[in-house]
Amino acid sequence: MDLQGRIVLLTGAKRIGDAVAKAVAARGASVAIAYRQSKTEADETAAAVQAAGQRVLVVQADVSDAASCVKLLDAVEHEFHRLDVLVNMASVYQAVAIGELNAAIWRRHLGVDLDGTFHCSIAALPLMRKTGGGRIINFSDWLPTSGRPRYKGYATYYVAKAAVKAFTEALALEVAGDGILVNAIAPGPILAPPATTEEEHEAVERNIPLGRWGGPEAIVTAVLALISSDFITGETVRVDGGRHLY
Repeated sequence: MDLQGRIVLLTGAKRIGDAVAKAVAARGASVAIAYRQSKTEADETAAAVQAAGQRVLVVQADVSDAASCVKLLDAVEHEFHRLDVLVNMASVYQAVAIGELNAAIWRRHLGVDLDGTFHCSIAALPLMRKTGGGRIINFSDWLPTSGRPRYKGYATYYVAKAAVKAFTEALALEVAGDGILVNAIAPGPILAPPATTEEEHEAVERNIPLGRWGGPEAIVTAVLALISSDFITGETVRVDGGRHLY
C-alpha cells in the first residue's frame, strides 16, 4: 500500500506513536489521532502532521469502551470518508505485584491493552470494507511473543499482549477475503521509561544482541513495512534487537 492520499488512525500518539504519525504524514497520509488523557501530546503531534502538509483529526476516546470506539470511527468517516490503516497503540504498562492485583486493576489494564484493540478493530472494519481493504497493525510485546514471562509484576500486561497476538491471528483469517491485512508488532527495548537510571539502561543493553536500544525509528520501520506489504497477514513481528535470543 502506497500511503499517498491514505488515511491512518492511531490510538495513542505519545512517544513512539508520535514518530509513527510523523512518518506516515511524511509519506502523504492524513492522520487521525485518538487520545484519552494526553491532549497536549496529541495536539503537538497534530501540529507536526499539519506542518508536513497533511490533514489531521484529533479525537478524545476511551478505547476500553466499545461505544467510544464507534464514535471515534464515526468521526473519522465524517472527516475523511475512508480509513486505510488502523494502528492500535494505546496501552497500559504498570507494574502491580500479584498480591495487590484485584479485579478492578485486571479489568482496567486488559480494557485498554486487549479490549481497546478489539473494539477499535471491529469498529474499523465496515469503513475499511467500503474502501476495498486496509491494514490493521496491533501492538503485542516481545515477551509473550517469545512464549514466557520474565519480569514479575506484569501479569496483566503479559496476558493482554499474549491475547493481542492471538486476536491478530484470528482476525487476519476472518477478514482476509475483504482485503484487510492484520498483523502485530512486538517491541522489545525501544525507549527506556523516563525514570530509568544510566546503570539500568546499560544493563538492558548488555542483554540485547545488537547492543543498543532500538529507538522509535525501529518501530516506524516495522509499521511502514507492514503497511507496504500486500502478502503478510496474521504475523507478529518482534522488534527487539534479538533480545528474545538471550
